[in-house]
Amino acid sequence: MNKKQVLIQAIKTLGFGLVLLVISTYLLNFAFINKNVLPLYLILPLGIIGVVATIYTLFRGIRKFVSAFFDQ
Repeated sequence: MNKKQVLIQAIKTLGFGLVLLVISTYLLNFAFINKNVLPLYLILPLGIIGVVATIYTLFRGIRKFVSAFFDQ
């Protein structure tokens, strides 16, 4: 792949990470607002998994973005 394709792929990965950031934040907020009902135990693990996926996706996107500029 050339540098332009890597850069486009990095921007797509960062965009997906941004979407995951919003969704996982909403899931965690929803789980902690409804503490006394069943969705806490169903939604909280999804929110935690979403946070881990967000961190991984954003770091992967940043790494691709930097490699598009500095790798030879």
